[in-house]
Amino acid sequence: MLPPHTPVGRIGEKALLRRIRSRIKGARGVLVGIGDDAAAVETGALSLITTDSLVEGVHFRRGFGPDALLGRKALSVNLSDIDAMGGVARYATVSLCLPSETPLAFVDGLYDGLIERARETGVQIVGGNLSRTHGAIVVDVALVGQADTIVRRSGARPGHLALVTGTLGASAMGVLLMEEGKGRDGGLVADERERRCIAGQLDPAPPLGFGHAAARAGLAHAAIDLSDGLSGDLLNVCQESGVGAWVDADAVPTDDAARSLAEQRGADPLDLALHGGEDYQLLLAAPAEAVPGLRDLATRSKVALSVIGGFREGEPALSLRTRAGEAPLLPRSHEHFGSG
Repeated sequence: MLPPHTPVGRIGEKALLRRIRSRIKGARGVLVGIGDDAAAVETGALSLITTDSLVEGVHFRRGFGPDALLGRKALSVNLSDIDAMGGVARYATVSLCLPSETPLAFVDGLYDGLIERARETGVQIVGGNLSRTHGAIVVDVALVGQADTIVRRSGARPGHLALVTGTLGASAMGVLLMEEGKGRDGGLVADERERRCIAGQLDPAPPLGFGHAAARAGLAHAAIDLSDGLSGDLLNVCQESGVGAWVDADAVPTDDAARSLAEQRGADPLDLALHGGEDYQLLLAAPAEAVPGLRDLATRSKVALSVIGGFREGEPALSLRTRAGEAPLLPRSHEHFGSG
């Protein structure tokens, strides 16, 4: 039995792979899993493929939360993409780039979270890759799903309404709290509001299944998951669809805990909801006549749903409606390589 602090460089790639492989069991639809040059799986007629990387120092920092939560998040952010397209996730591959001095406990903890989240959502881990790096840790997950009907970002039309699931802003507040040292290195957080926001950042909970159900019912005409921030992701839908959009400031569903903490700090909670990012909720475009059906679906799925604005003719641009009037809304969401 190897001690958890054993560096992965000491046991080597093949032994680490055997350790990971021993934890992954076969499942329905998997003809060939971990161990060959490629996995062989059964999928539906229409397959969806997505991938996301979590890079140390960019998307996460060691000590900001348990390694298991990083594993859960690595899978969840991909699950959100598949659901936004109207699909159901089925198979995942996990690629790790690790410095040689990375402790074995990190890999074990990461896989604790990956396996737990996969079990919760019916996903089978079927392969991946291990590589040494001299820099940051990289956790890269690729996910394969299937769908009968897909929903794209390009389906919004003038007159459609914009809707979002859940609440926004908790994850962004969670980042601020952790940067201040709250919850670092397993430290206890006494304030329930702070715990909720930190959990929103470390262990996001996309409304899985809602996008798939909305697509099958023909209720959503466009969709995107809110990973980079409402303002930026809404503009993305506008650009893909060739329309403009407006947002009602009073209708944006700001998370209660994030709102309370922001107001306590003298900050504007709406900024967190509009620009914060990593909420992993869904933004939908739908005609007004589809809204009752979406609300019924949301009730049955136990998902909160809010109409926050609408789409209109014009250049891809956003505006914000407040009690003082209407003004341009400039996106300030996350962009890896600067504005553009």
